[in-house]
Amino acid sequence: MPEETRRSAHLDPRSPYVLDTRELGRRPGSMRRVSRSVPAPAHLGVDVLGVPEGSALELDLRLESVVEGVLVSGAVSGTVTGECVRCLDPVSRHLEVDVQELWTHQGRDAGRPAPAGEEAEETDELPRLDGDLLDLEPVLRDAVVLALPLQPLCRDDCPGLCSECGARLADDPGHQHDTVDPRWAALQQLPGRTDGS
Repeated sequence: MPEETRRSAHLDPRSPYVLDTRELGRRPGSMRRVSRSVPAPAHLGVDVLGVPEGSALELDLRLESVVEGVLVSGAVSGTVTGECVRCLDPVSRHLEVDVQELWTHQGRDAGRPAPAGEEAEETDELPRLDGDLLDLEPVLRDAVVLALPLQPLCRDDCPGLCSECGARLADDPGHQHDTVDPRWAALQQLPGRTDGS
């Protein structure tokens, strides 16, 4: 994800996705739990499956102060809805995803030197705290979207739709069409061949 979208210059503390870490201070080892229900943001999913906008997402998180910043770990759960990619029937299921992310302090923790080499690049890619605030939405979005199946099914053995007429094959397991091999199709036009035999 581009660095600009992972770092927010000014966070709204009233947002349900913004957490205040002030009570943790910069004391490594201090910890607090956060459990809350938040409305799902728009476009949380893939084309055929996602969390409906405004539906409840349940957060059960642990915020822990570490030397580099604040480590957030826990789970997010909610209901995803969409369509079966084979038969287009509605699909709805419970989804629970583990999340873990480190938000670093602005200015690399008050003057500490930046790590050298690859460690510096990894630290630069982490989201930053905005003062004492952190924004969960980008991390939750990444975790939920990556956990969704790209081809959701209503059931594992869904037979889908007939490729010729679109009939739902689960309703008619014996469904079929009489097809003529194109190499023999001209013979169907001969006089006296009305029944296709």
